[in-house]
Amino acid sequence: MAPKNKAAGSSKDTSKSKSKDTKSKDSSEKADKSSGKLKAATSINVRHILCEKHSKKEEALTKLRDGAKFDDVAREFSEDKARQGGSLGWKIRGSLLAEFEKVAYELEPSTTGNPKYGEVKTKEGYHIMMVEGRK
Repeated sequence: MAPKNKAAGSSKDTSKSKSKDTKSKDSSEKADKSSGKLKAATSINVRHILCEKHSKKEEALTKLRDGAKFDDVAREFSEDKARQGGSLGWKIRGSLLAEFEKVAYELEPSTTGNPKYGEVKTKEGYHIMMVEGRK
């Protein structure tokens, strides 16, 4: 599902018609995905799972690969205060650990039922993250 506040057009917009807002968004998203680039965002709605040990992170990844919902896995495995399904909420650039932020801002938005996730190790531990929205 596309984020609510996403701009309809882009400089890379390859859609034939901008009159249909939804079609324009879908087409530009596909163009961005095929080129491997996402539109620049100043904030993201992010969830994560934080594990102190690599083995626990691998267990959580196995559950995700087996089709478990991201928020359910976060409640079971995350070792931080964001245990409410791993939600960190909307975060602006510069408000997260640099290595976490680098990976998070490169992720495509997805849903907890079918997450597109990334991984990173920081001083806090091992993170598995997903992005629900970009603006």
